[in-house]
Amino acid sequence: MAFEDSSQTSGPGSRYLGEGFRHEPDFRELASGTTLHGREPASGATQHGREPASGATQHGRESTVPLQAAAESSIDTIEAEPTLTLGKRLSAPNLDYVFDDPIEGEPGRDRMFVHGVWELMLAVAVAGLAYLLYREDSAAFGGDGLRTLLLGASALGAVAAGSAIALRAGAPNLAVGAVAAAAALYFGHNSDGGLVQPLLVVIGVCAAIGLVQGLVIVGLQVPAWAASIGVGLLLLIWSERQAGVTLADGYDPQPHAYWWFGGFCAISVVAGLAGLVPSVRRGIGRFRPVADPAYRRGIVAALIALAATVVSTILAGIGGVLAVSITGLASASAGFEVTGLALGAALLGGTSAFGRRGGVFGTVFAVGLITVAMAYSEATARRWPAAAFAAAAIGLGLAATRLVERFGRPDAGEEDEDGDDEDWGPKVHSSPGNGRNWPSGSSPAAAGGLWASDDAWGSTDRR
Repeated sequence: MAFEDSSQTSGPGSRYLGEGFRHEPDFRELASGTTLHGREPASGATQHGREPASGATQHGRESTVPLQAAAESSIDTIEAEPTLTLGKRLSAPNLDYVFDDPIEGEPGRDRMFVHGVWELMLAVAVAGLAYLLYREDSAAFGGDGLRTLLLGASALGAVAAGSAIALRAGAPNLAVGAVAAAAALYFGHNSDGGLVQPLLVVIGVCAAIGLVQGLVIVGLQVPAWAASIGVGLLLLIWSERQAGVTLADGYDPQPHAYWWFGGFCAISVVAGLAGLVPSVRRGIGRFRPVADPAYRRGIVAALIALAATVVSTILAGIGGVLAVSITGLASASAGFEVTGLALGAALLGGTSAFGRRGGVFGTVFAVGLITVAMAYSEATARRWPAAAFAAAAIGLGLAATRLVERFGRPDAGEEDEDGDDEDWGPKVHSSPGNGRNWPSGSSPAAAGGLWASDDAWGSTDRR
């Protein structure tokens, strides 16, 4: 009967209250899993106690989605307490992951224990080798001998710090040696005016070289090592056309040896300490490729890589100026060896060849180890070439990279604790939004933040 149907639709168990009025469910009832009017039906039962057949409708109208499923899909963040305001019901963003890479990155904090152990081993090696050098030549650790040792470490350290900064940004700079050689030649030919004026010119020119090199890298999204080799070759052409330098008079860095060495240590350590902050660490290493390296990593990653390239080039120029001031000699042929020593020191210090990961004191200890080793070879009349030390440092540094990447990556949980993470098979990155590796409350949508819309260079969504 029509009247019976009308009474059924307007009854207490119906969502219609009669004459076109509809009863909308309260959100608190949905969140708490209860049905309308505080009653919870039996499993599989409808509101009137009847279980309709599959695909059947109620009173000629299409049945609604189950209340529990609707509660989980639409208001899973709403609390059941009726006193909550709208502001409290909205989930707060996870600010710890604002600077994270929500698509291809490894969520979580890098493990720093491996860097501490490696740097402790480097410190022990430096102390042991210094003891051997002291036995051969005790004057090396006193007076002018100590100042000469510190100045040599400072000159190499400036170039090595620049190489380490570029490595951590995922944009290795292999032109640091050529930059240092060109800066030494320029300073040697123009050092009559003292230190400040030619040094400022060197810094300005190096900044311009680094800017052009960085724009090529991030603008074309090409490998940084290839672009830097090209820049190094251009600088080599310029350097070979310059006359050699033999300085008799000029700036004497001996009285300022401790200041030079302290400045190098401060730059290296402060950069390492800043890298301990998870947001800074991931922001600096954002340019590091994690999938197809030809895909652009975003405008922010490009700016960071560009800045790192400029800074590394400036530090290389300063190292070249200090080197020619110490030895009084400069030539174009020294660039390749300086690049090898700087790269070897950066890798030996625990900076990953893939970018992002690195320690705090590693570069300082690595530079000290190479400097003391070279001094020990001269004290024992072995006189090994600088290329031999560079090759040894790079070899050990690559082994350090493997250790850092194996034991320094974020803990993935129980899935990788059985050793499967060292499988030789290819690794497939989790697709965005699956929630597999993301901590609670920090999905890619919530963690996107700065990265959500920064990829003006090209889309990072390859699905």
